[in-house]
Amino acid sequence: MRHAQAVPPPFGLPDDGRRPLTPAGVEAARSLAERLVAYGPAAVLSSPQLRAVQTVTPAADVLGLAVTTWPELREWESGMLPSADWEERYARSWADPGSAQGEGESLDALTSRAGKALARMAAEYPEVTVLVGSHGTFLARALIAAGRRVDWAFWRALPMPAVHEVVV
Repeated sequence: MRHAQAVPPPFGLPDDGRRPLTPAGVEAARSLAERLVAYGPAAVLSSPQLRAVQTVTPAADVLGLAVTTWPELREWESGMLPSADWEERYARSWADPGSAQGEGESLDALTSRAGKALARMAAEYPEVTVLVGSHGTFLARALIAAGRRVDWAFWRALPMPAVHEVVV
């Protein structure tokens, strides 16, 4: 699932993995807990970034499960600093997913990382449901890795939070 609404990153500075959810995001995570518990997850995994952990924690608490963080579930390391023109720059990356900005990761590389994370989940948690908290771009690229058709318009329409079911 994509995390709930987070505090926006400041323009011109690298994104901070410690950005928390907004009060509305915290409430959305709490209100979603029962729906997520209904899936009967045997484990709760998350990106190590705070906003993703905070989104799955209410469901993990109801289930009596710990949230386990996996670094490969982190958000796309785009190499772009947050800015007023972020949308235009992201759209260009989606149009050319093999390209990378500076030291950043290409969207194709993220798709590969997401596919490996899905394969690891299938190997470590066979035949059970796993709740995963991550990020919008990671989720979209994981869906591509799982064989779904996802494009820029799909990504732009993703709400916060967003829940998608992937069967491996």
